[in-house]
Amino acid sequence: MTAPTTSAAAATAAPWRRPDARTLLVRCGWLAAPLGPVALTALATGGRIGSRGWLTLVFVAAAFAFVTVAGTARWSRTHYRLTADSLILRSGVFSTQQRTVPLHRLRSIDLTATPLHRLLGLTVVRAGTLTSHGGRGEIVLNAVSRGEAVRLRTALLAHSATTTGAGERVLARIDWRWLRYAPLTFWVIGGVGVAAGTVYRVLDAMGVELWRVGFVQRAFTEFGTSMLWLTVPAALLAVVAIGSLGALALYAENWWALRTEWTDDRTLSVRRGLLTTRSVAIERSRLRGVVLREPLLLRAAGGAGVHAVAGGLGDREETRRLSTLLPPAPRAQALRVAAGALRAPRPPFEGAEFTPHPRVALRRRTMRGLLLLVLPVEAVLVTLGVLLSSPVLLHCAWVFATVATPVVWLLARDAYRSLGHAVRGRHLLVRSGTFTRDTLVLERDAIAAWTFTSSPFARRAGLVTVTAAVAAGEHGYRIPDLAAWTAPAFAATAAPGILDEFLRDS
Repeated sequence: MTAPTTSAAAATAAPWRRPDARTLLVRCGWLAAPLGPVALTALATGGRIGSRGWLTLVFVAAAFAFVTVAGTARWSRTHYRLTADSLILRSGVFSTQQRTVPLHRLRSIDLTATPLHRLLGLTVVRAGTLTSHGGRGEIVLNAVSRGEAVRLRTALLAHSATTTGAGERVLARIDWRWLRYAPLTFWVIGGVGVAAGTVYRVLDAMGVELWRVGFVQRAFTEFGTSMLWLTVPAALLAVVAIGSLGALALYAENWWALRTEWTDDRTLSVRRGLLTTRSVAIERSRLRGVVLREPLLLRAAGGAGVHAVAGGLGDREETRRLSTLLPPAPRAQALRVAAGALRAPRPPFEGAEFTPHPRVALRRRTMRGLLLLVLPVEAVLVTLGVLLSSPVLLHCAWVFATVATPVVWLLARDAYRSLGHAVRGRHLLVRSGTFTRDTLVLERDAIAAWTFTSSPFARRAGLVTVTAAVAAGEHGYRIPDLAAWTAPAFAATAAPGILDEFLRDS
């Protein structure tokens, strides 16, 4: 008889393992949502729970029994095995499914632990994979012990961890002076709206009608119909203050103990988090570029963030969440991180000459702002002013037009000045945006296809938007408002070979 191969022998020797049994306790975390309003109602009423509360408790008890039985069955039927060359996951209650992923197809390792996971000493392991047809997949082990998670990450990355002896190269550590950049996002106001809506839904589920609460009625009676010139700015100031405090708290929670580093020659890792910890490892071969992100307020304060353009991180939402290499920080630090991620002495866009876009792009942005913002608001104010015979609304109309028109022109001009593209060495450089200006550095050999799109108005102006399709990051990066007669030549230069057939036919 012939001896078994090394791979087969390793597979035979590798034991099957189950997720940690404490995972069953994690699955009970969903009880907080239905039981929270019942508990608050009981406290507010001195222990009296109405029929609605009892129905909730009965539903929760029945659902808890079902989830417990189903979770126990799923846990008992879930096994995984790590061999020398593959990760095998077997799961399923009524029908068993076995998934085998070669280690050379793993592209990222993500270790995540929510507060409940951390309390129980558990970690969720997500292994991003590259499928045979070039798509993306994911293997999730929910959940294993912390020691087992570290062991798995080390073993999964070992197939490509050939260090060069250069040692660790730390790109960024958290600096709490960066907190000053946390409120400089548009979510300062939007976040307050989301939080207020959530509180309203919770109170409504408890049967509390907010508008009938005494102090709310008194507040509207005393301030809602008088001194609007004072109360409206005060309310906006309060929203900004609350939003800023929330932004500071979220920044601290998300980026606590941040450490972005090359753990070895082929693995870029990002570790962060206070309550929910996260550790993301990106294989160097799947890192195809970076994006320097500068929202308007952050850019005015001299700050920026850095995101990786990498494959194997998951869907679009997962990619946006996992690709951050540096949160809002000083622009000089962002440039250092971008250069370090690209393994370059400085980012390619530093000192690069971006090709400007046609002047008609400025006119398009100006008209878009006037037609989509100024004109509709003006129409509403004038119409209401005439119908209600309100001189105040008519005065608001001309004041708004006087203020909004130059603001729109300035924003359109900034958006136009941000437009630019260039080819520098092995990288494609693209810059665009005003509310959020992105500067993209993309490896040219990562471009798989080009898409040319143009609306009727853009065609009349002689403009076209070119999208580079990439099997990484957000999978499509736009170069808006290129001159139509130069776009094909630019695309052919940036990624030779893709358009040759079409250019010959034309």
